[in-house]
This record gives sequence, C-alpha cells and structure tokens, in this order.
Amino acid sequence: MQFTTEQLAQFREQGFLAVPNFWTPREIEAMQAELKRLKDDGLIKNIATDDGQTLSQSFANLQLCPMFPHSVFFRAMPFAPKVIEAVSQLLGNPILLHLDQVFIKPGRHGAGTNWHQDNAYFKISDPLMGTALWTAVHDANLQNGTMRVIPGSFCQSYEHSRDPHSNHHIRCYPPEENAVPIELAAGGALFFAYGVAHATGANNTERERAGIALHFLRADYAQNELIEANRDTRPYLTGERATGGQAEYGVRVAGTWEQEVEKTLNAREAVTA
Repeated sequence: MQFTTEQLAQFREQGFLAVPNFWTPREIEAMQAELKRLKDDGLIKNIATDDGQTLSQSFANLQLCPMFPHSVFFRAMPFAPKVIEAVSQLLGNPILLHLDQVFIKPGRHGAGTNWHQDNAYFKISDPLMGTALWTAVHDANLQNGTMRVIPGSFCQSYEHSRDPHSNHHIRCYPPEENAVPIELAAGGALFFAYGVAHATGANNTERERAGIALHFLRADYAQNELIEANRDTRPYLTGERATGGQAEYGVRVAGTWEQEVEKTLNAREAVTA
C-alpha cells in the first residue's frame, strides 16, 4: 500500500484521500457477515432522535462504538498490514488506534449523520495528525447517502452545537456548496483528517448501507486527557511501544487479520449449511 506523491499531497492540502478497492471482496464479505452477527445479537443501536432525546420511530442511524470488545474480527482490522502502512504514510510514526465504530443506514429509513469535524470532539493541536479510515462496506453513492467532505476545511474550526437528530452527536454548519460527495464501490476507503468537515445523507434505497470508521492518531498528538481514560483500549500500531496488541488486549493481535477473515466466513458458512 504505497501512496503516490500526488495522493500524499492531496491529503495534506485538501485533508482527504479516496482509495478504491482498498479491501478485497473476501474481506468485505467477512465484514458484512460480522456486522450481521452483531446486529442479530442486538449490539448495534439506533441513535437517531426527534429532539435530541426521544428515540426516532421513523428514522434509524444505527451505531456501535467501540466495536472491538464485541468482535475479535474487528479488533484485528486496524492491525491489517495495509492499514498500518497507509496510515503511517499519511500521519508519520508512531501511530495508535484511537477508536473504532460502525454506522448502518437501513434502506428507506436510514438517517444521515450531520456535518461535523472530528476535531471538535478530540481537539488535537494539528488536525492533520489524526485521520479516519472510512470503509464502504456496501456500494456508497448519492442515493444511499454516501460520505461528503469539504476540501480544505481542516484549516478552519467551525462552531458546533448539540445535534437534535442524535442522542449524543454535535454538528456544525459549514458551506455545503463546497461539499464533494465520495462515491465508492464496496471495498473502497476514504481517509480524512480530523479537521475535515464531513457528513452522510439519508439512505433512499431499498438496501442498507454500512460504513466502518477506524480513527488513528500520531502518538505525539495523543494528549493524555484525550486517551488516558481508556489507555488500555488504544493500542500502539507502530513504534517502540507497539506490541501487536499484547500490552493492551493481553493477546497478540498483529498478524491475525487474514485468519480472522477466514474464520468469520467459515462460521457464516457453517450457520447457513
């Protein structure tokens, strides 16, 4: 996973980079299977509200954050070598995993996530030193509310307020006329810096659409007040403090991604056989 000079320049100048076919079809198939298991187990909850508190009965924005305590499969995802290689090129080293989450928008009544900047939550001193890796688990397009970003918006901090359509989110009001929709086939990835204003739209199609977001920090920007409360859930991925997950999870996770993909697909096939 080697980015070109042009790709690296785009991330540093505009704050985002779309990469089609980042994940293989088999990896995406495994992600879909594991998300189905998590949904069937009742772990992915609706966070859409009518007034900031009252759970919406008309729309659904399903979220699970974090994922790793509920899924050995998703715990291994940030340790995939191509993930570490990609993020290291964008941020420099050492890097650590900050958080992992998934949003699922059901068909016809899937609600979007309003405009916001991740750095309004995290407040790192350089908003280019943290990045999300957003994975299109299904084809993501305008009709089903794909991700939209505002190029270069990491240069400005927008005022945020409580989002009345979510039970815990905040939102901002950037110049939407500058927004760029990111349409990606399943398996595509979007990297966007913590300061980039972004949003997703409603899903107006018959089928659900999911997006998995892994967030990464360069370690020297991971201030204590941001990470220490959950230090043991934020593994170093590179650098002298990286132990492949052993220090944080008590087991070595690095090197298990391909194995977890096959285990997940085999488990699904055993259930449906």
